[in-house]
Amino acid sequence: MFDLIIRNANLPDGSEGVDICVSGGTIAEIGPRIEAVAKDEIDATGRLVTPPFVDPHFHMDATLSLGLPRMNVSGTLLEGIALWGDLRPLLTREALVERALNYCDLAASQGLLAIRSHVDTSDPRLVTAEALIEVREKVAPYIDLQLVAFPQDGYFRARDGSKSLERALDMGLDIVGGIPHFERTMAEGKESVEALCRIAADRGLPVDMHCDETDDPMSRHIETLAAETVRFGLEGRVAGSHLTSMHSMDNYYVSKLIPLMAEAEINVIPNPLINIMLQGRHDTYPKRRGMTRVRELMAAGLNVSFGHDCVMDPWYSMGSGDMLEVGHMAIHVAQMAGIEDKRKIFDALTVNSAKAMGLEHYGLAKGCHADMVMLQARDPLEALRLKATRLAVIRRGKVIARSAPRVSQLMLAGRPSSVDAAAYAPKLPGGV
Repeated sequence: MFDLIIRNANLPDGSEGVDICVSGGTIAEIGPRIEAVAKDEIDATGRLVTPPFVDPHFHMDATLSLGLPRMNVSGTLLEGIALWGDLRPLLTREALVERALNYCDLAASQGLLAIRSHVDTSDPRLVTAEALIEVREKVAPYIDLQLVAFPQDGYFRARDGSKSLERALDMGLDIVGGIPHFERTMAEGKESVEALCRIAADRGLPVDMHCDETDDPMSRHIETLAAETVRFGLEGRVAGSHLTSMHSMDNYYVSKLIPLMAEAEINVIPNPLINIMLQGRHDTYPKRRGMTRVRELMAAGLNVSFGHDCVMDPWYSMGSGDMLEVGHMAIHVAQMAGIEDKRKIFDALTVNSAKAMGLEHYGLAKGCHADMVMLQARDPLEALRLKATRLAVIRRGKVIARSAPRVSQLMLAGRPSSVDAAAYAPKLPGGV
């Protein structure tokens, strides 16, 4: 007898009428019409069941701090950084833990069960690292939380920035971070990339750098990051986040850059909500879109995933922990509205992000962790269009969150008594 069977599910690959059998927190069998019994059954009724959403780029130490100690009036990246600098001395471990746990509650309800958070190490107190290590332990039963040692004020630029980062890694942070474009000079930015990749190689750790988060086409630290990745043998273990300067680079240079990135197997992590809000901010018209070259990077075979980045913090006053909202924005900004485009966007919220984070036993296959989300949608395209309700969130075979279907009641003569937006989409050819 299985612990759980989900019946009649649609899968992201287009499979329909699939049963998923769970035993001991693991997918034991998966296929059509499995003859078996279980302690509990869920009828998906032809709705989409997907692996959980994954956020490979977030700032949990800043989340839900909107308005502390004041608002970002200009809405710019630089004022957000300055505001965070004002807030940082006021941070306490207790407040950081409380806000982070509140966000993790929200994330779990949205089917977001794996998060990579950058942790500011510029304050030598390292209260942010202490707090998020505590949070990582507390949420481990329901969220895989990875922590990046992130020198927010610059590895060289901040006083004792290099020492603080090393101490944070000694405390148990998982990944080496960086922000080369925020160093004082291009030369110091380049040197920081080399130094941080060396640390990662020596410690056997992955790398995830905020890289070229600027409109300046001459900010080309991703080139250095790719080269140092190959030099230190870190292929596949390095992520370049944001990469927004690529939206301003000339095509000839990009035609050389992307193959170098592909050789280094760089994981690319744009952040559509924040990139479209903060980049191109000082343009009048024509106005740049603000996100890196997603379509071209995907076409070159690079692993592209999307991060949420911020929720109600000094940089972004919006956000809800909904990765479908991130994907919805990506479709518009990247102008990827085709059927296959949208499938790629959905993958960038799930399997691609899991690959970027190096998650093991992720997916919908026999032997994978029984971590799943049932959505009020028939397929990934519909889920993205509607930012679909999470009807059930399952972690290791146990339901940890439920939501009622989003259905409106109508009081109109001669018309149906209710409206379910997910019931109105035409079925596309080819089972899509």
